[in-house]
Amino acid sequence: MITKHGSMPTQKKADEDKIIYSDIFPGIRIKQGDAAMNLWSLEGGHNNYLATSPTGTATGFGCTLMIIDDLIKNDEEAYNENVLEKHWSWFTNTMLFRLEEGGKIIIIMTRWVTGDLAGRALEHFKEEGRKVRHITMKALQDDGTMLCDEILSRESYEMKVRAMNEDIASANYQQVPIDVKGRLYSSFKTYTDIPRDENGNPLFTRICAYVDTADEGDDYLCAIVYGEYNMEAYVLDVLYTKAPMEETEPATAKMLCENNVNVADIESNNGGRGFARAVERILKEKYRTNRTKIKWFHQSKNKKARILSHATWVMDHIYFPVNWRDRWPEYYKAMTTYQREGKNQHDDAPDATTGIAENIGKIGVQVLK
Repeated sequence: MITKHGSMPTQKKADEDKIIYSDIFPGIRIKQGDAAMNLWSLEGGHNNYLATSPTGTATGFGCTLMIIDDLIKNDEEAYNENVLEKHWSWFTNTMLFRLEEGGKIIIIMTRWVTGDLAGRALEHFKEEGRKVRHITMKALQDDGTMLCDEILSRESYEMKVRAMNEDIASANYQQVPIDVKGRLYSSFKTYTDIPRDENGNPLFTRICAYVDTADEGDDYLCAIVYGEYNMEAYVLDVLYTKAPMEETEPATAKMLCENNVNVADIESNNGGRGFARAVERILKEKYRTNRTKIKWFHQSKNKKARILSHATWVMDHIYFPVNWRDRWPEYYKAMTTYQREGKNQHDDAPDATTGIAENIGKIGVQVLK
């Protein structure tokens, strides 16, 4: 109920026991004549509020406090790379432009995927050296208690979780992104130095490369150089790019030469044989070397099945440099976000890495024979 005292409108509470805004902030009122739902200001000051969205507008406005609340509606949007990219583009190209000097940003959202707006903002501003505070509110606490029993009891939580998809429950209630919960590779082994003898000489029995050429225009070429020792692989170099073949052929040859590769296995599917011949020619003509034996072969096995069946071996027996995230960021992202189930935008990195497991496995079979 609205009553008037002079010219000042006030509210009369319908329920005296119910706490409302004016109980906490008495004397704070919206200015008359400036009270549109998406644009209003307060009496007695210059503070104002504008509500907008990625499809709305903020033209002509600046802000000292930007609050972004739950851009992603559901898991379908969370898995849509185009939607996530539009959110980031709107944030960086429109909203950051409106933030005034000294302004603050608050992003509130369910952590659906690591590449959502919150995840990308956390990574970006940390890299920029900005002060970032990350608050995670889990419904079920680590000690077994609930965050707030009045809102969600343990009994209700367990009932709902049993009915939900496990990944969606983790995202909605525990703030564990779907792609973290459902990723294929849970961990990777790393090294600070390659295996060496007492004199500092490398102990590799041979240095190899596995090359998966791009099948289609949107695919990546993934070439991995690795050293073999004691039936395990130590990744030494990676080329992971969407560049055209006129660039990747000389780049691959250069990588093979610089790493003294003994054998390079190149998938011959979809133009791979021609790629292999071009790399072999560049090695001989430009680098004057026949150290690397180029082998091309047709990969006939199901890609998804190969990746899944060798995942445990990859985690247990392939070692990456401790700084591999910084050296090969796109390859690192492709490996750490690949999903057990559902749609993966690219599988080139896991596919080539699986090739390493298969090649070393063949040697193991020969040894056992």
